[in-house]
Amino acid sequence: MSSLHPRAGRRCHNVVNPLHSTVYFSPDFTDELGRIGIEDPDAAYFAGRAAALGAVGPGAVAATFYNFNHDLIAKHLPAVWDTASPQTVLDARLRAADTTLRRLLGDDIVSSADMAEAAELALRAAEACTRHARPLYAAHADLPVPTEPHLAYWHAATLLREHRGDGHLAALLAAGFDPLEALVSHTATGKGMSPRWILATRGWGRSDWEAAEARLRERGLLDAEGGLTESGTALRAEVEEHTDRLDRAPYEHLGVTGVERLTELGRGFLMTAAVAGAFPPDLVGKA
Repeated sequence: MSSLHPRAGRRCHNVVNPLHSTVYFSPDFTDELGRIGIEDPDAAYFAGRAAALGAVGPGAVAATFYNFNHDLIAKHLPAVWDTASPQTVLDARLRAADTTLRRLLGDDIVSSADMAEAAELALRAAEACTRHARPLYAAHADLPVPTEPHLAYWHAATLLREHRGDGHLAALLAAGFDPLEALVSHTATGKGMSPRWILATRGWGRSDWEAAEARLRERGLLDAEGGLTESGTALRAEVEEHTDRLDRAPYEHLGVTGVERLTELGRGFLMTAAVAGAFPPDLVGKA
């Protein structure tokens, strides 16, 4: 029987995934997508994250990204593929990852033995990821692994991120959260994206947000002040535990020692990136 802690995979994910996400907040990503003709930031994000799926339309992205308004996606897809092919976008995204990681971490960390070790550990964990019912993971799993260790680590972080994310959508569906209810309830935990960021990037309006709050109150999950009730807290916890169960295989495969080491290395990289300004200061919170 495994001695892996039930939340060990979540803890590892919570330090590995954000380093992947730095690219989408990076001016280097904006610059690289702009050079291939994609200048709108929403179009750049949709294209950059969805390109592994091919030249998909708004339906596929609404399904796999889950919490974006379909109308916003449809403003940019499939038209964006007339500007740049999915492969051109993937190449630009990888160049942005290279520039971003070098800028945030420095060349010494990028070329370090620790980075090579982290890449090897993360790729080993990803060996146990499964493609069935996980479209974003499966699409990225078909991409080649970059040769440089820092890009291999970023690629592996992408695989682990999308594998867990695909499972998380199943957990949200099982809990009965629609896309905006998922966002509102996560923000209410104090760990989710702030309402300002959600309303600025997800295509929802203030009236949509308030309607989602009302639906959650009707279910007894949200109180009058916008905080989670006891039932709401319990349901959000179950969503995360359900996600943990669906995402257990990579970390079981890596083993206790490997997970602890990847978590240690990932935390160090993430702290360095955060100090270097990788994330907006008001990204997370209830305000």
